[in-house]
Amino acid sequence: MYLSKLILTNFKNYPYQEFDLSPAINCFTGNNGMGKTNILDAIYYLCMSKSYFLVSDKNIARLGEDFFRLEGRFEVEGKKEKIVAKVIPGKKKELEINDNPYLKFSDHIGFLPVVIITPDDTDIISEGSETRRRLIDNTLSQLNKKYLDDLILYNKIIRQRNAALKQFAEKGGYNRNLLDIYNRQLLEPARYIHEQRQTFLQHFIPILRGVHLEISGNSEEVDCEYKSQLNEMAFELLLDRTSEKDRILQRTTAGIHRDDLIFTLSGNALKRFASQGQLKTFTLALKIAQYQMLKFEKKKPPLLLLDDIFDKLDSQRVKFLLQLLIRQDFGQIFITDTHPNRVTQIIEKTGADFRKFNISKGTATPI
Repeated sequence: MYLSKLILTNFKNYPYQEFDLSPAINCFTGNNGMGKTNILDAIYYLCMSKSYFLVSDKNIARLGEDFFRLEGRFEVEGKKEKIVAKVIPGKKKELEINDNPYLKFSDHIGFLPVVIITPDDTDIISEGSETRRRLIDNTLSQLNKKYLDDLILYNKIIRQRNAALKQFAEKGGYNRNLLDIYNRQLLEPARYIHEQRQTFLQHFIPILRGVHLEISGNSEEVDCEYKSQLNEMAFELLLDRTSEKDRILQRTTAGIHRDDLIFTLSGNALKRFASQGQLKTFTLALKIAQYQMLKFEKKKPPLLLLDDIFDKLDSQRVKFLLQLLIRQDFGQIFITDTHPNRVTQIIEKTGADFRKFNISKGTATPI
C-alpha cells in the first residue's frame, strides 16, 4: 500500500499543491513554519477523515477561504484507489472513495492504516489519561470496526447523559427514569470496549517490550497496568452507586471514558520517575509497537509519518530508526526535517528509493 499522488487545495497554508511521491521514502525539508507538518497532516486526514493536530475542521481552511479539498491517489493491494475529502468547515464535509461518498466516515477508518510520530508524543506519558486512551482507541479503531462504532455510540450517549444532568441542575428537577434509559444504552458498548482494550493490551505489551529492548539496549522491564473501574465492578452497579455524585457534579463520573494506562519501567511509573531520555525512548517504542501491531493485523504495512523527529532524537535512537528503514518489509515513509543535508545522508545510508521536496511558505519544490 502506498500513496502515489497528493493534491492539496486551500489546506492550511497551501493554496494549491501537487506531490508525485515515491512508494518508499519521501522527505519534506525547510525552515520551521513553512508547512512541512501540514503535508503529513493532510495524509493523516485522508487516512483517518480528520486532522491529527486539530480537534475540529474549523481552522484548517487557508486563511480567507471557506473550504479545503484533499485528494490522495493510493495503490492498495494492486488496485488504484482515489480518496477525496471536501470540507466547508462548520457546514459540509464529504469523504469519497473513487467518486463514491462514504455514508459514514467510520466506514473508511482502517482501510488506509497510518501511524504518525511527532516530537510531542511524550505527552502520551506525561499528560492526562485522555492521551493514553487516544493511543489505544486510534489503534483499535483501525483494526476493529465494531470497536469504533461502539466507541462512537458510547461517547454520544455519554454526551446526552451529561446534557441531561446539567439540565436537571439548571431546572431544579431530576428524572431518574431518563438516566436509567441512558444507563441501559451504555452497558453493551462499554462492556465490549472494555473487553477489547484488555485483549489488545495482552498482545500489545509483548510487542512493546521487544521494541523497547531493541531501542534502549537494556533489560529494564516494561509493563502496563490497565486501570478501569470496570475491572472491579459491573458497570450497571457502578452507574447506580455514582448516581448521586453524577447529579451533584452534573457529569458521568463512572465508565470506560475514565480508563487509563499506567506504564512502568522496572516497576516505577514512567509519568512520575522517567528522565527525558527514558520518556523519548519509551514513546518512540510505543509508536513503533503500534506500527508493528497494525502491520501484523492488517497484513500490510501502514503509512509511517515522521514529523521532525531526527532533530529531537539522540544518535542511538536515530540509529534504531535507520535499522527499521532499511528493512525490506517496511512500507511507505514520509519525513519532515529542517536540515536537508542531514535527512539526505540518513536516507542514502538505507539505499532506499526516495524523493525530496523543499517546502517554503506553502509551496513545494522537488529537489
